[in-house]
Amino acid sequence: MTLLMRTLALVLLLAAAGITLARPAPDQPMDTRILQRQDLPYSFETLDLDAVDGQRHYRIWVGRPRQPAPPQGYPSLWMLDGNAALGALDDALLKRLGKGSAPLLVAIGYQTPLRIERNARTQDYTPRRPGIEVQKDPLTNVPSGGADAFLDLLSERIRPMVAQRAQLDEHEQTLWGHSYGGLLVLHTLFTRPYLFNHYAAASPSLWWDEKLLLEESAQLKTPDASLLLMRGTAEPATPQGPPAAEPDRLARQMAERLKGVNGLKLEYHSFDGMSHGETLSASLRYVMETLYLR
Repeated sequence: MTLLMRTLALVLLLAAAGITLARPAPDQPMDTRILQRQDLPYSFETLDLDAVDGQRHYRIWVGRPRQPAPPQGYPSLWMLDGNAALGALDDALLKRLGKGSAPLLVAIGYQTPLRIERNARTQDYTPRRPGIEVQKDPLTNVPSGGADAFLDLLSERIRPMVAQRAQLDEHEQTLWGHSYGGLLVLHTLFTRPYLFNHYAAASPSLWWDEKLLLEESAQLKTPDASLLLMRGTAEPATPQGPPAAEPDRLARQMAERLKGVNGLKLEYHSFDGMSHGETLSASLRYVMETLYLR
């Protein structure tokens, strides 16, 4: 093998390794170690339910602080992609939360041993495009557009199930999501701003339908809510396609557009040098540190 061929092989190997690190394999198993721990200031309960159409099967992990609830109830952090979100937690972080305002942790995931349930989340986290009868995802070509049905499920079935098990502070409820989950966070804020008090959109898939998001954001008026918009500086502009000169253009434009909305407290945060995959755990930790540990 010539020196040129060896060099090319090494470059390709490193590139493949980088892709693996940035974008986890579809069959990557869920990390459940945190659920096995009995020495932490949180105890976890598992709730199962099915979608109304019976096509998706949800699993919700409720992490309840061992300390009593405040008189007004626990603040709560609702985490999309719950299987992956639980893997982003560790004992040190939970111990710190236990010494702070100790939010109730609600990880909304799916009945799968995998870290990510790609087809179900694509259906649940993407909005309906007007005028399209059969909607397919532009990236994966699987069914999409079920965001509003999912939000109905969350508000009408999941939240009451959680509220039966722990007293919730109605004025301190946060929705966090990453990637397509971040897209859903923005869709929720724009169309149902009353559902939560705080919204945390990490690396939202703004490329999915820029025009639709622009139209939805224009409807937002005096929401009395906060939005934390986050993105890694090493993320590409889109999952596929050539590198862009300004990969954060859409996120910056969205932040600029929302600055003038009365009643919305806005923060834009960049994670220096982080890829799309790396911002999942980093953003979740940042939300916890910002809301509950300061």
